[in-house]
Amino acid sequence: MRPPGSRQLQDLLVSGGGVAAIRPAGQLSGAEAQESCDAEGRTVLPGLWDHHVHFTQWVIQQQRLDLSGADSADETLRLVASAAAQLSASQRLTGFGFRDGLWHQPPTLAALDAATGEVPTVLVSADLHCMWINSAAQRQFGAATDATGLLRETESFAVLQRLDAAAELTTADYRRAADVAAARGVVGVVDFENDDNTALWPQRVAAGVDALRVEVSTWPDTLERVIDRGLKTGDGLDSQGLITMGPLKVIVDGSLNTRTAWCWDPYPGLAADHPHRCGVEAVPIEELTRLLQRANGAGIGAAVHAIGDRANTEVIDTFAALGMTGRVEHAQLLRVEDVARFAPLGLEASVQPEHAMDDRDVADAYWPGRTDRAFALRSLHESGARLRLGSDAPVSALDPWAQIAAAVTRSRDGRAPWHPEQSIDVATALRASTRAGLDLREGGPADLILVDADPLTATGEQLRSMEVAATMLAGRFTHWKL
Repeated sequence: MRPPGSRQLQDLLVSGGGVAAIRPAGQLSGAEAQESCDAEGRTVLPGLWDHHVHFTQWVIQQQRLDLSGADSADETLRLVASAAAQLSASQRLTGFGFRDGLWHQPPTLAALDAATGEVPTVLVSADLHCMWINSAAQRQFGAATDATGLLRETESFAVLQRLDAAAELTTADYRRAADVAAARGVVGVVDFENDDNTALWPQRVAAGVDALRVEVSTWPDTLERVIDRGLKTGDGLDSQGLITMGPLKVIVDGSLNTRTAWCWDPYPGLAADHPHRCGVEAVPIEELTRLLQRANGAGIGAAVHAIGDRANTEVIDTFAALGMTGRVEHAQLLRVEDVARFAPLGLEASVQPEHAMDDRDVADAYWPGRTDRAFALRSLHESGARLRLGSDAPVSALDPWAQIAAAVTRSRDGRAPWHPEQSIDVATALRASTRAGLDLREGGPADLILVDADPLTATGEQLRSMEVAATMLAGRFTHWKL
């Protein structure tokens, strides 16, 4: 095997779940290794992390009607009507992945009812911040919409949680999703699912879902329970050493596609008296301050969702006022002066580069004249901020190579690069997708991957489709294709 960017072959000895020795090829004696594996000159890298997932949502997505390919209300309704025709009123139809930000024909409750009849139907948007729900499902969940049939933010999340609770997921479903992630070189994820993660993930590991390390979050409604248990960020939660306590997650604003990201400037086309003309302040800043103070005092870190530039300003101000470090999740639209504040405050920018590819046209439409500071990866990196890359799965696929390719090329599907001045180099993207940088070291954990091509010299398409030959977690293979 060889390190990225190098022609020198190396041998690596793994023992006790760690890297025991690294030597030039041929200098490790056979007596030192009980078992040998020939990497055939492939590139070896530290294992990859996805720093932002909603794991249960990712698992459930596989069971829902895929709406991601529909580019209009009519096309979405055709897919939904076909699926609903196969169901009775005693069953429920759930779809996922619609993006209505650029639809010429807006969603309506009447159109959805006409397509679905009495089959309770809930269509979850790709950004998870909105749903299109028919009258039968509204009666079932005790929800109420206006003539659009849309629920947004808090009202949508409430129904989504009940949908998730009703899902019939098995250990095999979770194991399969974890194994697929391992096959893409993933050794760890940060799970922001709104659930009792501190209890559920150790149970999953005990049941055999052991292909990943998982850093679990808590949310405001479970924070006191976690504090009462005496848990602190970094604490181990299972006997295998795979699950650790992570941060408090707080959502301060909405999303771009739902036009609820909290911005300094109004969204084009909304009336001056529109209640969400500049987006949504989902958690008042006073409440955010209280939550962060409470978590910090108990030894729990913070990861705060902020997409619009107003939300990012307010969140950064709150961290600064409290003298806290932490993570800003998404940081999609930033004022220039706020970019420079991350590094001095010790704030990490947890970003999802593939979202820029999904949202480039929506951003051009709803953030006109501001997209030079949207998904501003290079500006953040050059300011000294630490980047962490993630997928926000299921919003985009749990595949770090897609994120790396998007960060480096700012392009997908043959389109011209979008704001290429905000791209980052491959080495920076890889470092932001690991926990150990790019350098392997003796004494470090044996969380390793072998890839068929050297990422540092790969094209954008080669990065996106990178073949992972093997993934090792704590010295055991979780994926093997040699």
